[in-house]
Amino acid sequence: MALFALSVTCDVLGQLCFKTGADRLPEIGGMAGLGLFLRHLVKAPVVLLGVAIYGVEFVVWLRILSLAPLSLAFPIASLNYCGVALASHLILHERLTPRRWGGVAIITAGVAIVGLSEAVQG
Repeated sequence: MALFALSVTCDVLGQLCFKTGADRLPEIGGMAGLGLFLRHLVKAPVVLLGVAIYGVEFVVWLRILSLAPLSLAFPIASLNYCGVALASHLILHERLTPRRWGGVAIITAGVAIVGLSEAVQG
C-alpha cells in the first residue's frame, strides 16, 4: 500500500511542478514560437523537478506492476486524479466546482469498490 501512496504522491507533485513551471513560461504564440517555448521549457527548474519526480514515479510504478495485477493497480492509480484536484485547489488556489468534487467522489468510490472486490476475492 505504501508503494501506491508513493506513486500517487509523485504523480500529484509532478503535476504541480508542471503547472507551476508552465505558468511561469513566457507567452509565445503560434508554431513559429515552438522552438523558443521548448528552450524556455528545458531551462525551467520547476519543470525539470517535475520530470525528475516522474522518473521516480516511473520506477515505483514498475515495482507496483511487478507485485500487483494491473486490473487492481491501475484503478488505484486513478486516485492521482483526486490528489491533483485537491492539491490544485489547496496549493494553486484553483476553483473546484461542485461537479468536479462529484467527479472526485465518484473516482474515489470506484477505487474503493475495486479494492474491496479484491479483498473479498483475495
